[in-house]
Amino acid sequence: MPDAPTRADGALEAAATANGAGRARRPLRTAGIASIATAVPKRAVPNAEIAAPLGVDDEWIASRTGIRERRIAGDDETLVELSTVAAAEALERASIDPGEVDLVLVATFTPDDLQPHAAPLVAKRVGAGRAGATDVGAACSGFLYGLSLASAQVEAGRADSVLVVGADFVSRVTDFTDKRTAGLFGDGTGAAVVTADGPGEIGPVVLRADAGGAHFITATHDERKLRMDGRPTFRAAVAAMSEVTVEVAELAGLGLDEIDLFVYHQANGRILSAVGERLELPADRVVDCIERYGNTSAATIPIALSEAAADGRLVPGATVLLGAFGAGFTWAGGVVEWGGVV
Repeated sequence: MPDAPTRADGALEAAATANGAGRARRPLRTAGIASIATAVPKRAVPNAEIAAPLGVDDEWIASRTGIRERRIAGDDETLVELSTVAAAEALERASIDPGEVDLVLVATFTPDDLQPHAAPLVAKRVGAGRAGATDVGAACSGFLYGLSLASAQVEAGRADSVLVVGADFVSRVTDFTDKRTAGLFGDGTGAAVVTADGPGEIGPVVLRADAGGAHFITATHDERKLRMDGRPTFRAAVAAMSEVTVEVAELAGLGLDEIDLFVYHQANGRILSAVGERLELPADRVVDCIERYGNTSAATIPIALSEAAADGRLVPGATVLLGAFGAGFTWAGGVVEWGGVV
């Protein structure tokens, strides 16, 4: 991957003083994804189970969303517990001792409780006793936002290893009597370990937001149900993910034909198809696994990466473009040279 734009060489090399202490600035390092792991609820729910109370059939949902089943968490399953399973597996695959983790980031909008946040609980359960921990709130873009924050910490030398979790139990805020959203969402978790100087490299990442569309996807404390106006959200998602794809590829110095794999937020099968058609992307290079998982919000990208590894498309050395769009509106794109273990 071509070198991403950096600060002026002189600024990187200069030995600056801080309050007369004479401390030299650390040069920027590279950050890479060392591993990915996922964990999903035990119960798979087919369309028919959701369609019947709505007075439609399973093909009605499939034709509009590309989804045929999704995982739904049981009353005995918690987001923290499932996130811990994914996180522990990712650390094991990366050969990182939990005690060496410097920071734990959990991207979610559906924590088990308002307080405490999910990240400190995941850090404790996984054994990351010396790590800082905080939740990231960027809805479906949350995993990519977390990946950007993690890579910045590593590149600046403030952390050597960061655990990034994308996790949502969207079923807990889904109105299963609402035809617009009842068949869209599922539950899942995924975790990545970001480490200094590889394996692979996280290249440029672009983060964007525009609250002008915030009213199209909402969930209030009073109602605690997700509401979405589908048509404007569809148009905004296709436009934003298409634009950020071109932008981040240009920042990486790459043409779209040089990208081996496009891994987008699995929002809706029709959105994935529309982005691919707009950018003229070969279908075999666009990961589409929404059929079996539904929209799991912040968990979709790590789940999609794992699915791509399972089918042989995600291999060491591959150039991967990540893209996401979510409530807020928020969206993001990034280019990664893959070197991790899945």
